[in-house]
Amino acid sequence: MTPHIRAEPGQIAETVLMPGDPLRARWAAETFLDAPELVNDVRGMLGFTGTWRGHRVTIHGSGMGMPSLSIYANELIATYGAKTLIRIGSCGAMQAHVALRDVILAQTASSLSTPSSGIFREIAFAPCADFGLLRSAADAASRRGTGVHVGGIYSSDVFYDERPDLTEIMTRHGILAVEMEAAELYNLAARHGCRALAVLTVSDHLLTGEALPAADRQTGFAEMVEIALEAAFASAG
Repeated sequence: MTPHIRAEPGQIAETVLMPGDPLRARWAAETFLDAPELVNDVRGMLGFTGTWRGHRVTIHGSGMGMPSLSIYANELIATYGAKTLIRIGSCGAMQAHVALRDVILAQTASSLSTPSSGIFREIAFAPCADFGLLRSAADAASRRGTGVHVGGIYSSDVFYDERPDLTEIMTRHGILAVEMEAAELYNLAARHGCRALAVLTVSDHLLTGEALPAADRQTGFAEMVEIALEAAFASAG
């Protein structure tokens, strides 16, 4: 056990899907996994392990923001041996051609700072997704006919941003969307030799002001979960 995860050894799978919201973790586990077992509920952060098409999978919440994700991802990797970590979550679109409910596969994740910034010091490290996962997710989305976009995203430290100039710069440089966790997940995966990917559903649009209702944010994101699962086990048959 760790300070934030009470699972016993062997209760966490090598493949972990990480939504920010613990209730989304419960919904995804109950919807997509066979025989999901609650393996963590410390501080209300829920984690479940079950199987998907015979493959063991853990779905564990990360909380909001990179500091929170960093805690859970570090413990899942270092203590429980997680090898593949896929963020599944919502994002805000920053390009006119991206629509609500579209899926974004984050090839890269820019940021102003992350919990790893102190390690990199003067280096502007460029965190990116695992190419095998990215390619498999793109193939899975294509087979499903999902509206999907592959490219760079922006991981923000804050939800209520007061930097319209920064939004304009990100948009001008082709950034597809903003969220709050992926850059640090990619940093940690690189550091520990793991695979990582962020599969995101567009819930808001920064240019148009459109937004999905709260209920859809929690339970209406089935396609991204299915894409993440298919990508994780694409080479396993």
